[in-house]
Amino acid sequence: MAKYLYVGSYTASGAKGTLKDGGSARREAARKAVESVGGTLESFYFGFGADDFYLIYDAPSHSAAAALALAAGGSGALSARTIPLITPEELDDASHISPDYSPPGS
Repeated sequence: MAKYLYVGSYTASGAKGTLKDGGSARREAARKAVESVGGTLESFYFGFGADDFYLIYDAPSHSAAAALALAAGGSGALSARTIPLITPEELDDASHISPDYSPPGS
């Protein structure tokens, strides 16, 4: 399974709903959503400042992660970004691949 970081902020209506239902309810809703696409929620945290929440989860595919992002973003209750996470070992593997790349203007 692939691992993802989901970071975002609530809209005014999303913040009101979170205040009404509480943080534990939001974590449970996230867990159910991730599990509904065959994934596992690893962690869920709230923050303050530019971002309101941070999730790390595993999903069986990029399509599953995209489906989660579309459902949550389409609700209008939040604005978020999905960041694919790779392990140090995966980066080791990538460092042994030599793409044939030409930068723009070369």
